[in-house]
Amino acid sequence: MSDTPQDQPVVDENHLIAERRAKLAKLREAGQAFPNDFRRDALADDLITLYGERETEWFESNAIAVKVSGRMLAKRVMGKASFAKIQDHSGQIQLFLQQTALADTYDAFKGWDVGDILAGEGTLFKTKTGELSVKVTTLRLLVKSLRPLPDKWHGLSDHETRYRQRYVDLIINADSRRVFSTRTRIIKYLRSFLDAMDFMEVETPMLQVIPGGATAKPFVTHHNALDMQMYLRIAPELYLKRLIVGGFERVYEINRSFRNEGLSTRHNPEFTMVELYQAYADFRELMDMVERLLHGLCDSILGTRNIEWEGQQLDLSQPFQRVTVEDMVVQYTPGIERDKLRDLQYLRGWCDKLNIPYKDNDGAGKLQIEIFEKTGEHRLVQPTFVYSYPAEVSPLARRNDVDPFITDRFEFFVCGRELANGFSELNDAEDQAERFHEQVSRKSDGDDEAMFYDADYVRALEYGMPPTAGLGIGIDRLVMLLTNSNSIRDVLLFPHMRPET
Repeated sequence: MSDTPQDQPVVDENHLIAERRAKLAKLREAGQAFPNDFRRDALADDLITLYGERETEWFESNAIAVKVSGRMLAKRVMGKASFAKIQDHSGQIQLFLQQTALADTYDAFKGWDVGDILAGEGTLFKTKTGELSVKVTTLRLLVKSLRPLPDKWHGLSDHETRYRQRYVDLIINADSRRVFSTRTRIIKYLRSFLDAMDFMEVETPMLQVIPGGATAKPFVTHHNALDMQMYLRIAPELYLKRLIVGGFERVYEINRSFRNEGLSTRHNPEFTMVELYQAYADFRELMDMVERLLHGLCDSILGTRNIEWEGQQLDLSQPFQRVTVEDMVVQYTPGIERDKLRDLQYLRGWCDKLNIPYKDNDGAGKLQIEIFEKTGEHRLVQPTFVYSYPAEVSPLARRNDVDPFITDRFEFFVCGRELANGFSELNDAEDQAERFHEQVSRKSDGDDEAMFYDADYVRALEYGMPPTAGLGIGIDRLVMLLTNSNSIRDVLLFPHMRPET
């Protein structure tokens, strides 16, 4: 009977580290510690792809010499012959080691530890069980690992440890490696998608004198040489639109932005998004673009448009639902009257009934959104565009030509989470200046997420910005969707956490 986790003895990790340090000391004395003259010529996954389906007999008449290296994840010593499993960045392959071939090195190998990084030269063959392996003729220890990897029973199951020690998580957790390789593929696809549409990738400042482009609380820092307060950007929007004014009619930036707000499974203070602007387009064209983009990502990355996220089965092959904010308020707030959705006192009564706090200067548009977020947002499971956001909560969006209470703006939701925000841009300099003044008034009343007045951006608009549509997509949440990850920390290599105590 094999041991169970409960049968395993308690191991003193400090003792194991001390033993490994002693082994390293002997290597140093012999001048064999940390060599850097080995160069491999093959990766595990490439070898398995090329030769994994070959019959055992084929290798007897075809000597395939290889040089491989990687971290030893398992070893099995059986007298005069042993096996070791090593892992490189592509995958794992087995080494077959014989005392007759390796002489003294074989005895040294017996004292090497799981976690050490090895290099082996030899020829490919298949074992009796049909596993592609390397019959090693030369073996070297390249790196002595001083800390033991988590044991085979418990792994690295504690989420906080996985996030803090991502390097260990990546060593032993194939799912984590898959998530982050998928993330890279998603970003590559985004670039190719936009490049094919003649968008130009640009870079804009992360350090800004005025944090703009979103309603959020910024991080504050100080520039010593200029002796001035500066902010980490909360969005690149206002700089990208300056480029539209300058004549670059299609621009995008895959950017890091920062918001000094709470931590949760959906929020990290530092996050990645793609933001793009297209002249001579409107918000409806951007909704079409988002739908095409999601279809392409599903086809390219997953090979299917039917996916699962947070226990929900999602069908991305169907046309995405498109509904207005007021539709959502009426649908998910039983008893509320559509013809009173812009009556401030009426909405305050509903906020009181729903235990939604509000401020004296909150208007009907703000309260509409508060009610929607409380009653409807979390119910939007299948892909849904919610549009016609009130102008009060959309200080950079163009007012609707027919109904100035609302703007030509949408947010895109899946499983109750916002993945994208887009709108027809406000290009009326005088209207923009007025809305900035309204934001400043809110800030003076204590709203630390309200926007600053950006005089230079208003000046840019005064030169004339063509009709434009803009879109921001949260890449972290997009990766969560396409990798079925429940927490944003699972898709960030190094999420922010409290210091270890």
